[in-house]
Amino acid sequence: MPDLSAEWADLTPKDAIALQRSLRARVTTDDDLPEVRTVAGVDVGFEDHGQTARAAIVVLDREDLTPVDYALARLPTRFPYVPGLLSFRECPVILDALRQLKTMPDLLLCDGQGIAHPRRLGIATHIGLLTGLPSIGVGKSRLTGTHGTVPDTKGEWTPLVDGDETIGAVLRTRSGVKPLFISSGHRISLPTAIDHVMACITRYRLPETTRWADGLASNRGQQWLKTLEGLK
Repeated sequence: MPDLSAEWADLTPKDAIALQRSLRARVTTDDDLPEVRTVAGVDVGFEDHGQTARAAIVVLDREDLTPVDYALARLPTRFPYVPGLLSFRECPVILDALRQLKTMPDLLLCDGQGIAHPRRLGIATHIGLLTGLPSIGVGKSRLTGTHGTVPDTKGEWTPLVDGDETIGAVLRTRSGVKPLFISSGHRISLPTAIDHVMACITRYRLPETTRWADGLASNRGQQWLKTLEGLK
C-alpha cells in the first residue's frame, strides 16, 4: 500500500481537485471481481478536535458475516476539511490500517461515496484506485445527484442521477427507515454493488460491514474492540 502522508501534506485544494479529475479516467465500473469470500467495512473518525484521523477496517466472512480480521490506525490529520475532498483527509490513515491486516478483503464497503461525487471520485473510488481493490460507496446521505421516490420495501431502489448519468442507487435496506446511497467505487457495477450491500444487511439499516467499522472507529470503539480482540 502506498504511504501518502508526506506526499499529500502540502497538497492544496486546487491541486487535489486537479488530481481527482486526472484519476477519474482510470475508474472502472464494470465487474472485475474475484470470488468474494471476504468483505470489509471501512470507516474513518476524528479525535482531538479533528487533529487525529482514526481508521477502522473490519473484515467479515461473506457467508455468515462474522469478523475474521480487523485493524485500527491513527495518524495526524494533514489535509483541511473541504467538502468534496474528504478522501485526502481519510485515505492515508485507511491505507495505514490496510497494511496491518493479515486477511486482505476481496471487496471494500466504504462509509461514504464512490462515483456519486461531483467529480466521480469519492472515498470508495479513491481508495479502490490506490489499492486496486474492488470497492463500493455506502453513503448515509446524498452528496450530489437527484432521485425519485424510493418504494418502502426492503431491497427496492431508485436511480441516483446527475444529468443523463446514473451515478448510484438510493436503496431501501429496511422498510420504514431512511434509504442508503450506494455507488460503484472501483471494479464493480452498480447492480453487483447493490447485491453485495443487501447480502450484508441483517436486521439493521446499515450493512454489517459498516456497523462493525463505524462502531470501531467511533467513540464507542472500546466496546466493539473487546469483541474483536480474540482475532489477533
